[in-house]
Amino acid sequence: MARKTNLAKANLAHASFAQDDLTEANLADANLRGANLKETRLRGADLTAADLSRDNLAGADLSGATLRRARLEEADLRGADLTEADLGEADLHGANLTGANPERARSLAGANLHGAIGLSPEQRDACGEKWAVTDGAGDIGEQAD
Repeated sequence: MARKTNLAKANLAHASFAQDDLTEANLADANLRGANLKETRLRGADLTAADLSRDNLAGADLSGATLRRARLEEADLRGADLTEADLGEADLHGANLTGANPERARSLAGANLHGAIGLSPEQRDACGEKWAVTDGAGDIGEQAD
């Protein structure tokens, strides 16, 4: 896949883009449900309102990406780089954020982190300070079996 690709509103459910370079790609409103994006470079990509539910985004570079209103329920974001990403109003319910850095996102305003796993108490607090909706001191920092 080429950089700056326009795949807005495309149906890419269960597609594999593992280790591809989708830097600055337009994937707004795309259906990527269940896709394999492991270690994919998505720097500066537009994923506004994209469905990334249950995706494998482990090790993905999402730095500077726009994920506003994106659906990331139960996504595997282990080790993903979220530095300066816009996660405003994104749904990360049940996502695995082990080793990821959502606290370094540019925006978390209204992001749903209920049931997310793999965050330390310090990360959870930092996300809450950026207006993310988080669980209490309970399950957000615990690891999944």
